[in-house]
Amino acid sequence: MKFIDEVKIQAKAGDGGRGCLSFRREKFVPLGGPDGGDGGRGGDVRLEVDMALSTLLDLRYRQHLKAKNGAPGMGKNMHGKSGEDLVIKVPPGTLVYDDDTGELLADLTEAEQGFCLLKGGQGGRGNARFMTSTNRAPRHTQPGMPGEERTLRLQLKLLADVGLVGLPNAGKSTLISSISAARPKIADYPFTTLVPNLGVVKHGDFRSFVVADIPGLIEGASDGQGLGTRFLRHIERTDLFLHLVDLSGLQEGDPVENFDLINQELERYNQELAKRPMLVVFTKQDITEVREQTAELRPIFEERGYLTLAISAVTHEGLPELVNRVASELDRMRQRAPA
Repeated sequence: MKFIDEVKIQAKAGDGGRGCLSFRREKFVPLGGPDGGDGGRGGDVRLEVDMALSTLLDLRYRQHLKAKNGAPGMGKNMHGKSGEDLVIKVPPGTLVYDDDTGELLADLTEAEQGFCLLKGGQGGRGNARFMTSTNRAPRHTQPGMPGEERTLRLQLKLLADVGLVGLPNAGKSTLISSISAARPKIADYPFTTLVPNLGVVKHGDFRSFVVADIPGLIEGASDGQGLGTRFLRHIERTDLFLHLVDLSGLQEGDPVENFDLINQELERYNQELAKRPMLVVFTKQDITEVREQTAELRPIFEERGYLTLAISAVTHEGLPELVNRVASELDRMRQRAPA
């Protein structure tokens, strides 16, 4: 399924139905008087979270959305039927912006959370509403009011507990495929991962957490280099970062300098990201040379206050310890968080 995380749509609520101009005419009922009914109200446009969705793909091909109009009023004081609401299903983590002003209208994160986006127009009044003691036969009605209309920009930010960050080919996709049922594309060239991937990691008997695999970051990612500017927003909602460090020689430059470079890009994009808890994970421990370098570099990161772990996603070495550590860190953070 194609991953679509931003769409622009033109949405319009339904117009109200017009009021009816009618007079009662029945045998043996002289001067029956006005009996025109009111028009029906136009349908609203509503958004509703559907937990089964993970992309905005459906809306990419439905860019003009309109709720039903209200029916016009009828004689015998019969009111028109109200227009049916238009309910737009969106995945959790969807933000809704007014495209003209940039105003954030809604942030939808909870299951079945709803939001009334546009109000339908009020139905017009029929001539029966205008009868007075001095005007017994009014010929005046009201047209229905138009429904609200807006150009909207919908943006998806994935909801995950843990975000995997690091340079391209650091082993993020291999890790998420080893600890969850996610099956991202894995290859030995940069930017194999073109879109974020989510994986549910189970631990214990009935517990789990969600991991997001973000496309590799490079220098200048916060300015649009590589794929960073498009997908950095998907880690804004994560509670914990796993920074994967590859010592196999696939990345050029000093590993510590590369680590600092990625952290600087996160901070440049959003200063709050620099304050998030982070665990340093040395990958590819099935290679002897990598094991030796890990032993040398581990004290450097620990002196900075980082908790370090060493794993091999291929042989599954260290994966149980990683899952347990992440779970305990998330539990500790949630216990400290305000209610």
